Amino acid sequence: MSLTKDKSVFEVFFESLGGHFIFLKETVAWMFKPPFDRQNILIQMTEIGYKSLPVTSITLFFTGMVMALQIGQAMDALMSGSSVFIGTAVTISMFRELCPVLTALLLAGRVGSSIAAEIGTMRVTEQIDALRTLSADPVQYLSVPRFIACLIMTPCLTMITDIVGVIGGAVVAFFSLNIPPDSYISNILENIKLFDFTSGIFKSVFFGAEIAIISCYSGFNTFGGAEGVGKSTIQAVVRSSMVILISDYFLTFLLRIIE
Repeated sequence: MSLTKDKSVFEVFFESLGGHFIFLKETVAWMFKPPFDRQNILIQMTEIGYKSLPVTSITLFFTGMVMALQIGQAMDALMSGSSVFIGTAVTISMFRELCPVLTALLLAGRVGSSIAAEIGTMRVTEQIDALRTLSADPVQYLSVPRFIACLIMTPCLTMITDIVGVIGGAVVAFFSLNIPPDSYISNILENIKLFDFTSGIFKSVFFGAEIAIISCYSGFNTFGGAEGVGKSTIQAVVRSSMVILISDYFLTFLLRIIE
C-alpha cells in the first residue's frame, strides 16, 4: 500500500511539473505570434510593477536598515571601528540575495495570488471557454501579457529596491553607527563590482517567469467553483514561493561558477 501511495504522489508531482513546462512552452511560443496586445501588456505592467512599488520599497528599505544595524553591531563587537565597512556588507547582501528574493516573494504574494484568482474565476465561470468560441486563444490573451509584464517589471522593481535598501542601510549607518554618508558611499564604490548588481537582476528575471507561469497555470487548472478559486490562489502563492527559494540556490551556485 505504501509503495502504491508513494508512486501516486510521485506521479502527481511529475505530471504537475510536466504540465508547467508544457504551459511555459505554449506561452513562449504565443509571445511571437500576432496579434500583439500591447495595451493589455501595459495594463499588466502597471498592475504588477507600479502598484507593487510601495510594498516592495517599504519592505526593502526597512530590511536594509535591519541589515545595517545587525551587521554593524556584529562587526564592532568583533573589531572596534570595523563598522566603517558596513556599506559594502549591506550592499552585497542586498544586491545579490535579499532584494531579488524578497521582491519576488512579495510579488508572489501580491501579484501571483491576483493572477491565479482572476484567471481561476474566469475558468469556473466559463469565460475561458467563451474566448475559444470567439477564436481567441486563452494562453495568448491571458498568459502572455502577464508573463511579459512579470519578465520586465520584476527586474525593474529589483533595481529600485536595490537602491532603496542601500539607502535604508545608510540611514542606520549615519544615525546609529555615526558613519557619514560620504564614507558609506565611498566604501560601496570602492568594493562593489558590477557583477554584484547584475547577478541579482539576472535572478529576478527567472523569478518573474516562475511567478507568472505558476500563477497562470494554477488559474487555468481551477475547478470546483469559489472554493476551487481559493485553493488555486493558495497553491499559486505557495508553489511560487517554494520555487523561488529553491531556484535561488541553483542560480547562486551557477553564478558562483561563472564568477
